[in-house]
Amino acid sequence: MPEPQTAEPLLQVRDLKMYFPVTDGMLVQRTIAHVKAVDGISFDIMPGETLGLVGESGCGKSTTGRCILQLEKPTAGQILYHGADLNRMGRAELAAMRRKIQVIFQDPFSSLNPRMKIGDIIGEPLAVHGIEPNSADRAKRIAELLTVCGLSPKMADRYPHEMSGGQRQRVGIARALSMKPEFIICDEAVSALDVSIQAQVINLLEDLREEFDLTYLFIAHDLSVVRHLCHRVAVMYLGKIVELAPCDELFDNPLHPYTQALLNAVPVPDPTIEAGRKHHLVKGEVPSPMNPPSGCVFHPRCPVAVENCSGPVPELREMRPGHWVACGEVS
Repeated sequence: MPEPQTAEPLLQVRDLKMYFPVTDGMLVQRTIAHVKAVDGISFDIMPGETLGLVGESGCGKSTTGRCILQLEKPTAGQILYHGADLNRMGRAELAAMRRKIQVIFQDPFSSLNPRMKIGDIIGEPLAVHGIEPNSADRAKRIAELLTVCGLSPKMADRYPHEMSGGQRQRVGIARALSMKPEFIICDEAVSALDVSIQAQVINLLEDLREEFDLTYLFIAHDLSVVRHLCHRVAVMYLGKIVELAPCDELFDNPLHPYTQALLNAVPVPDPTIEAGRKHHLVKGEVPSPMNPPSGCVFHPRCPVAVENCSGPVPELREMRPGHWVACGEVS
């Protein structure tokens, strides 16, 4: 398990599992299987750090974020925030903790209530948590948040449908900032936006991190976005973390065969180089999370797999300083 390099971690995830039951029957339901969305992952996030969590769709990235937020109750494991286990907290303790942990959702179209004005959307958390009970002070705070996120305070009187996708996502960021959080989970926060708007929102997130001393868990599948924003990157496949390393180290020296395949799939901007580049396609299909392979979950599709890969589940090993890999064939 990767150990923190300096100071104390803000967030510690230990052997996190999230299994969703698959039931059968109409009147009397019985559990016939489990979808192993997250299957025993561990990582730390340091204060002020941005950890990227990447992998293909269905690998368990968003489920991990939802477990940290306690929107899903994990099947097993610990989620320690400042040393306190979120899984063991009652409703009152969680309510106080949620002021420190916020989320920016993937879809700016569905994450905002279409019946509420922008000012009411941003101001609702302030009212619910009793931070700004006075309406005049709340309106002033809303105007400040809109300005910080690059929007005009006049937009407080608009409805979500009157704004573009990029503007709506900025509203989602302003709503997250309203609680003055320490930690924000960005769940595919730019994937639904145009490329030019993505760059603006990424730069905004970077500026806000510096200005407000924020810590991010940045969930994404776009590797170019992750490389620009993140300090470290964790690569997930079928519910498990297969590689964890500093950002530049991971992109320059990927060690796990799955990480190598992910990076090989990224197109090169130069058409001449791209046309002459050899592509190494990953064979087969992603196995079902209801019945994952034994041993290394990537071994049925791995180009360097050997017989031992179907045996014990490989543990994360530190192959280089800060570079952890779950592969028995890497040395």
